[in-house]
Amino acid sequence: MTRFTLFILALLFCAVQAQAVELVASVDRSRLNSGETVELTLESNDVTQFGKPDLAPLEPQFEVRGTRQVNQLTTLNGDNRATTRWIITLLPKENGSVTIPSLQLGEVQSQPITLQVVESETQDTANKLAPVFIDASLDQTSVYVQAQAILTLRIYHSVSLYDDSSLTPLQIPDARIEQLGETRTYEKAINGLRHGVIEMRYAIYPQLSGELTIPAQMFSATLVDAQPAQDAATQTPKTGKLMRVSSAPILLTVKAKPITYPADMPWLPARSLDLSESWNPEPDHTQVGDSLTRSLTMKAEGLASSQLPPLPATDVNGLRRYPDQPVLSNQSTERGLVGHREDREALVPGRSGAIELPAVDVVWWNTFEDHLEHSSLPARTLQVANNPSLVVDTPASGAQLTSTADSEALWRWKLSTLILACTTLLGFGLWWRARWQPAISRAAQAGPSPRTVLDELKRACQANDPHATRQALDAWARQQPETLADMAARFVPLSDALDGLNGALYSETGQYWQGEDLWRAIKAIPIAERVHDPVGDSGLPPLYPK
Repeated sequence: MTRFTLFILALLFCAVQAQAVELVASVDRSRLNSGETVELTLESNDVTQFGKPDLAPLEPQFEVRGTRQVNQLTTLNGDNRATTRWIITLLPKENGSVTIPSLQLGEVQSQPITLQVVESETQDTANKLAPVFIDASLDQTSVYVQAQAILTLRIYHSVSLYDDSSLTPLQIPDARIEQLGETRTYEKAINGLRHGVIEMRYAIYPQLSGELTIPAQMFSATLVDAQPAQDAATQTPKTGKLMRVSSAPILLTVKAKPITYPADMPWLPARSLDLSESWNPEPDHTQVGDSLTRSLTMKAEGLASSQLPPLPATDVNGLRRYPDQPVLSNQSTERGLVGHREDREALVPGRSGAIELPAVDVVWWNTFEDHLEHSSLPARTLQVANNPSLVVDTPASGAQLTSTADSEALWRWKLSTLILACTTLLGFGLWWRARWQPAISRAAQAGPSPRTVLDELKRACQANDPHATRQALDAWARQQPETLADMAARFVPLSDALDGLNGALYSETGQYWQGEDLWRAIKAIPIAERVHDPVGDSGLPPLYPK
């Protein structure tokens, strides 16, 4: 047993070591212009590895401009995790599709990464000679109204700058602006001279059709004085020269919504749009009264999540619906913003059998192919079974009546009629006897009195406890002359209060339920319509008994 335990521990140790020894590669961007550098990051969590990756496979297609190592120790829930990162600056030697090969570190290798290197646009001669200049460009010259246009600002500097640089905020009237990701920094060779590049990207959504002008952007920074100080011990640092450069204004043509787009549908100009559906739990074995959570997700490339409309609600006969708050999120990619919207709702079947859910259809305009499209989810059918815990027991004689012979059924009906007649006579005799009895204190009841049940319901409502209120409400309803559903059908405040209570029981908002509306609705029911304690709160018999 001891050798077996040691063997298992050795296998676990080897598995942990194998999991720890890995080399993960990533780049700051996968698309760049010719002459620009890209940062390759190699990360390892092998604490026993003290070497460095072999960079020889990079030499055929890349020029290694620099390498730096970063060691980091993080603690999460008392667990220490050490990582080592190698940040390598690479300059591609060729244009087109370039692959960063797998790199070796000890016994492990990193995964290859493919880059897209495109031919860079030529700068004018004046900008090429300037130590600092700014370039602004749009990914397209015309877009539809409320569609996405990507503005890229690049600040080039062939000299060192102090960290006091600033850029005017991008403000465009009649347009909504979203910054795409964080500011990027890299290097680019222009005419054989190395330039540092500061890149910022914005998603612009014009709100009106016509001509839209992207205003000039002003960049200011202080140049580092490259002249050496003659006497560093006696001279103070010399202040550098303040540089201000600006980009040229850009004109963007904004097209109106196409006339072929349906006028009664929300305007959705996107590069792509996808719909998806998920259930929790899966509705394969659903019974009456079960709670199902349906999630509908819309993903649109080129639109922000705030532009996505609500998806159609599951308003179907036989299903009680309790919607939840939508979940909105945005994701920045190389091609702009990707908006996500998730609509969740709790569905409770109220009857058995087949319940048809209609198809979900969203109309949108494909800005990449410039035509109308539909994205849809197919219709589906929920097969709902009876819930044994919710079935009301029926008298045994009624069930056997349909399966026995006519003679036996007739005999049972005669016996039932005789028993009913006897009990009726007995009850009438007891009532007649009690009619002439003197007024005495009320006998102890077999169950709680109506006053006690009503007090329990009041306390549960005031405590804002939906589960306790539901139990107290069921006990109170059993003492009433009619069912709770019949009372709710005749009293609108009670029906609304019951909907609020059911919503709290079948959704995640139960902790915020307030029972004041339900208690007010119970008190509003006329006294003649509900059972109450005939002796009142004092517990004394009536003064003049009949």
